[in-house]
Amino acid sequence: MSPPLDWLSRLLEITPVRGQLDLRCMYGAPWRIDQSESAPGEIPYHVVLGGTAMLEDPAGGEPRQLVAGDIVILADGDAHTLHDGGGKRAKPARERAVANLVWSENTGAGARLDMLCGRFVLSPAHAHLLRGYLPTRLIAHSAVRPEDATDTGLHLSNLLGLMRVETGGDSLGGRAMLNALSTALFALTLRFASESQEAPSGLLALAGYPRLAPALDALFHHPGHPWTLPALAELCNMSRATFVRLFQEKLGRSASDLLTDVRMTMAANELRTSSASTGAIAEMVGYQSEAAFQRAFKLHMGVTPASWRRAAD
Repeated sequence: MSPPLDWLSRLLEITPVRGQLDLRCMYGAPWRIDQSESAPGEIPYHVVLGGTAMLEDPAGGEPRQLVAGDIVILADGDAHTLHDGGGKRAKPARERAVANLVWSENTGAGARLDMLCGRFVLSPAHAHLLRGYLPTRLIAHSAVRPEDATDTGLHLSNLLGLMRVETGGDSLGGRAMLNALSTALFALTLRFASESQEAPSGLLALAGYPRLAPALDALFHHPGHPWTLPALAELCNMSRATFVRLFQEKLGRSASDLLTDVRMTMAANELRTSSASTGAIAEMVGYQSEAAFQRAFKLHMGVTPASWRRAAD
């Protein structure tokens, strides 16, 4: 018998993510990184191991200073810039292969930066769900005093320490280890953020609000059930109006929106990995009418279920 899954495990089961570490940046000021827009199935991340960095807001907001222990996940994949904050022209960087990784270095003599740069890779169908419900710019501050650290915070610090060691060594299987650690970094950072006192927007804020946890679990574990707003509100022991208000306030979208996105993601997976008929898949994800499912799928994915399935061949 399989053990029960929490909502985050279930999310990552239906939207699998593969981590990939690309660079370890060792820069002296002045330095600057201009990263272009990511591919549709990629979410960039940065981990500051040492020093500080300024992250420019792609939307034009105030820059954010990053310090050692900070993890940045840019779910929207937009172009972004990191720099030392001094305003001087950056020293050119050069890349060299070291052990299981590429190191990027410059000749700057100022304050030093030590940073890991990588990406989380997923299919475009899965990217829709994750990008739609995660903060566009998630910054997790993992560096706290040991006496103030949570269990998850300690685990995250240990993970970053292991990534630092693996990027500096030449151990057998190191590249596979670094990518596996990057994959774990995604799940652990989301857990850490959801447990913070001021959880960011989207699913992490919703998960950090215990009163709505029964509805969140229900939508991820039983999306084929004919859920109604009164039924979900009853699970959370609150009125329909209170449930609708709190869900929208925490998630930024309705429970119906989340349910549809979970259903469509599961349907997309089934169409490409099983031989079940379209009608059977429609019923599995909660649609009694195959025609209604066809319309919903095309609206969500941009193609019909049949076209989606053929593209996998």
